[in-house]
Amino acid sequence: MPFPDTHPALTRALAARGYEQPTPVQEAVLEPGLEGRDLLVSAQTGSGKTVAFGLAFASDLLGEGDKMAPTRAPLALVIAPTRELAMQVQTELSWLYAETGARIASCIGGTDARREARSLERGAHIVVGTPGRLCDHLSRGKLDLTDLRAVVLDEADEMLDMGFREELEQLLDASPKERRTLLFSATIAREIASLARRYQKDAKRIDTVSGQKQHADITHRCVVTAPQEVERSLVNVLRYYESQTAMVFCNTRLLVNQVQAALLERGFASVAISGEMGQNERSRAIESLRSGAARVCVATDVAARGIDVPALGLVVHASVPSSSDTFLHRSGRTGRAGRKGVSVLMVPFNQRRKAERVLAQARVKAEWEPVPTAEAIAEQDAQRLLEDPILTGETSVAVPEEIVAKLTERFDATQLACALVGFHKAHLPRVEDIRPVSVEPPARGAAREGGRGYEMSGSWFRLGVGRSEKADPKWLIPLICRLGGVQKRDIGNICIQQDDTLFQISDEKLARFNSCRAGAEQDEVTIEPAEAPAGGGGPRRGRGGPPGGRRFGAPKGRFGGPGGGGRREGRDGREGGRGPSSFKRRSGPARSGEKSTRRR
Repeated sequence: MPFPDTHPALTRALAARGYEQPTPVQEAVLEPGLEGRDLLVSAQTGSGKTVAFGLAFASDLLGEGDKMAPTRAPLALVIAPTRELAMQVQTELSWLYAETGARIASCIGGTDARREARSLERGAHIVVGTPGRLCDHLSRGKLDLTDLRAVVLDEADEMLDMGFREELEQLLDASPKERRTLLFSATIAREIASLARRYQKDAKRIDTVSGQKQHADITHRCVVTAPQEVERSLVNVLRYYESQTAMVFCNTRLLVNQVQAALLERGFASVAISGEMGQNERSRAIESLRSGAARVCVATDVAARGIDVPALGLVVHASVPSSSDTFLHRSGRTGRAGRKGVSVLMVPFNQRRKAERVLAQARVKAEWEPVPTAEAIAEQDAQRLLEDPILTGETSVAVPEEIVAKLTERFDATQLACALVGFHKAHLPRVEDIRPVSVEPPARGAAREGGRGYEMSGSWFRLGVGRSEKADPKWLIPLICRLGGVQKRDIGNICIQQDDTLFQISDEKLARFNSCRAGAEQDEVTIEPAEAPAGGGGPRRGRGGPPGGRRFGAPKGRFGGPGGGGRREGRDGREGGRGPSSFKRRSGPARSGEKSTRRR
């Protein structure tokens, strides 16, 4: 349906911008009978809220006139949670009210407050700002709210989450009681309802998006990885789900810097946005995304609020969010305006239950899958190359005919195709070799969050050393690494039994392991293929191990990274260290009088 009748100047602005049909929230706020009423609106991010409230308060500001009369104090105040969102709102309202002569000023942190004060003194019809900076101008007498006709709280839930309730109440208390109050929020939680009851009069409740329809254009994926492999797994996820623009969310600023450095090192055109950055830095980063100079944005939740990134096709949660609301806000940045999007949640296996709780509370169903392999990414690269607009003819590129003639004369089709593929691959970030981890949920009684064990796709082997030899993972793991030519991350579950030890080797390193163990010296402990222990060798924690033995995951290091228990790295890069250098094959406990060859 076309836009409902609104002010002629705004109708012309919408037509000039190509707006033909209103979004659900725009249609809802323009329903007959809502003129002058307070509104309590729940609508998801990217639903067209700015245009909606811009149209809604037009009659309050313009009345029957075509132009805005000069004013000494603002007529409308729009409060937004972040600088980026405030700037975005100012931009949207500027084109919407361009023909009316409205002066729109912004008051946001990180900019020159004196310049903002001068704009307010010259007279602004609409003021857009963040709570803290608006309160600063109010307390200094630079912001006069006595003539306000409309107040808009955009993303009110975000502002309350960020601790701005006191500032919001200060601004609303300083506004005329007869003003119109429009409150927009993604969710109407208890705090929002309380704020609405206190500061709104007979508000019309509008719910434009039901919980079931929310994020209908987003495909949700959960990628299971080892905790120490999250950063490397993220690289493969970005390569597999390649998007024109992607956003990676982290829970802390420290992690933002760490991930950003890792992506730059691997060849990604990326920028980072965190709370410690100045406004100029943030603006440059956002402009890099909008211009295409950067394709990946790494950010914290707070820093990314209000950032409008065009053609955002991929959102990656590098950290499991703390709540379902955070998950939905993150994911909701893609799949906007009818476009399809993908949201990928990186799930360390020891945080699976936390991730499942977040998904359940968000009422989101996701596909669980392993980290994309190099082979899968290569297939995606090939498919994307075949579908490249330049090759399909959808995009034309001006190329001198004489160059084309020389190339086709000197090289055959195969040579040209190989060169094309080579040029294409040369500009792609390199892929990581990641050990596969089972995506199946842990069995009942398996490790709780924070446990060490995990499932992996691999083969089982028997080592001729058990509890009778006082076997300990601290030296068993280096021994297995040395004999099999593998690293700690290639070893899965370990089950220490009375006379031997069962352990897993990842399928990716199986051939190398078999080759190296076959060439081990004869006086080394025997390693031979074995069946999985009873119960499938699933991970256990504490004293809940299987009958006949304890199971261990690979030990952690002091700071949560790869551990070692006294391991040292050998000259060839493989792990070695303390523990027995040689064993004789034992089929049972040590016989009486026999000396153990184990070295302490």
